Amino acid sequence: MNPTYAPTEPPRAEVDAYSGPTVLDFGTNWCGWCSNAQPMIAAALEAHPGLRYLKVEDGPGRPLGRSFRVKLWPTLVFLKDGREVARVVRPSRVEELHEALAKITDAVRA
Repeated sequence: MNPTYAPTEPPRAEVDAYSGPTVLDFGTNWCGWCSNAQPMIAAALEAHPGLRYLKVEDGPGRPLGRSFRVKLWPTLVFLKDGREVARVVRPSRVEELHEALAKITDAVRA
């Protein structure tokens, strides 16, 4: 798991074309909420080593975050084949993340 939010982001058309499960984690490296959530996010993702997980730096003028209507950090968007299936904003319990992950990983097996 990458410890920092990437300053570059893929275009929305590329994200929409992803196949399989993907988690987009929107935040910033200086955000306290984001830093506090990282151990919980890492714990939830531990059981899904092959999952596409992108940490995307967000803020004003960032088109990808705006296209997903991100308002608070961190916001995790769970995608299946480029479509949003679940969203967790400022996770407070690892169970929230497990529930969202189950929605995209179960969809893979179906």
